[in-house]
Amino acid sequence: MQTLADTPSKLHPNQACTLRVMRLTKPALMPYHPLVSDERDLQGEIFAKMSDTDIARPAGVPYFGLGDLLTLPQNFGNIFLGETFSSYISVHNDSTTICKDIVLKVDLQTSSQRLMLSGSESRPLMELPPDYSIDDVIHHEVKELGTHILVCAVSYTTSQGEKNAFRKFFKFQVLKPLDVKTKFYNAEDYVDLWNLEQSDEVYLEAQIQNITPQPIYMEHVSLDPSTQYCAKELNNLDGKECPDLVFGKVNYLNPMDTRQYLYCLSPKQEGTQESKILKGVTNIGKLDIVWKTNMGERGRLQTSQLQRVAPGYGDIRVTVESVPDTVQLEVTFNIVCRITNCCERTMDLTLVLQNNSSSGLVWCGISGRQLGKLPQNEHMDLNLTLIATIPGLHTISGLRLTDNFLKRTYEHDELSQVFVYNDCNQ
Repeated sequence: MQTLADTPSKLHPNQACTLRVMRLTKPALMPYHPLVSDERDLQGEIFAKMSDTDIARPAGVPYFGLGDLLTLPQNFGNIFLGETFSSYISVHNDSTTICKDIVLKVDLQTSSQRLMLSGSESRPLMELPPDYSIDDVIHHEVKELGTHILVCAVSYTTSQGEKNAFRKFFKFQVLKPLDVKTKFYNAEDYVDLWNLEQSDEVYLEAQIQNITPQPIYMEHVSLDPSTQYCAKELNNLDGKECPDLVFGKVNYLNPMDTRQYLYCLSPKQEGTQESKILKGVTNIGKLDIVWKTNMGERGRLQTSQLQRVAPGYGDIRVTVESVPDTVQLEVTFNIVCRITNCCERTMDLTLVLQNNSSSGLVWCGISGRQLGKLPQNEHMDLNLTLIATIPGLHTISGLRLTDNFLKRTYEHDELSQVFVYNDCNQ
């Protein structure tokens, strides 16, 4: 227990009762610093005797830096966001007479609110004899950064019927334990060249850095997704009955070290059916982080709603649903394109196919044909044909859609890629 330094109060100095407030913390291992020298030196024998009589010396390990004993911190220590602040509060009767109707109230004041921790519903203690005390232990999970003030108020009545009261203030700072940074990657921006299927998946990379002065044990890190997404954790090794973390069996994070966690978020089926809903989604979810200090004290931190910039599809979204990986030179092949109306009205569309002789792929079919009306949030699939004219890896481009109502043309290039090979044996 460590006594908190209080801010002086300007109330009546001569009080029959005194107040003590001490922080409850777990002890730490006593450090051991041996003095080592050569036995032939003059001071070698002296240092050897000092080491043998040192109470901090660990048994069986003469030069280890930590001893077998536990020691309490000599100062208040650090309080970090997400940890539990515990305090022991004692009101002692220092007078030679009985005090009556003793009331102890404890509040915690932050920059945004004031919390009642003790004494709100308890009845006054009828009598407190001399040299007796009333004790209370409070626990509070710290959820705000910055300055915190513990306000302890004591009121009582003396044996002569005089009512006295006083307050004491204890100020402490709450520090940030972890630095969390997030990055989002849209799956459709990183499509495999040989498996060009469009995807609405989102990958979240969370970088967690330990900014405390001590190592911490990362007990639990998870992502609580929003209602529009399903989350899959990508931090475990596959192919085992009990999957282990990719970070190894020793799950410690040293001071100023950073660890990366990866999650894959997939939109739920009801969300993918309406692209307008998916386009407006910016909330991904919350990260829930639980850690322990080197003496087992537990801390928990939950981030606010993580937000990302949703990909802008415009009024019309074109995706390739089916495309071959490789095609033969001067042989036709088919692809299936899906056209989705992402605007808030029905569109009347016309399909135009533009060929470029240097691209190595030529559209086959009727250009300028009417596709008809496409309602809001609906889609249609088109079976289109191309022919390869030049060997190599080529990009499918040149698809144009014209809105007949607004006379606006939407250009869609780089839809997919195919590899064209020349079969010399044929």
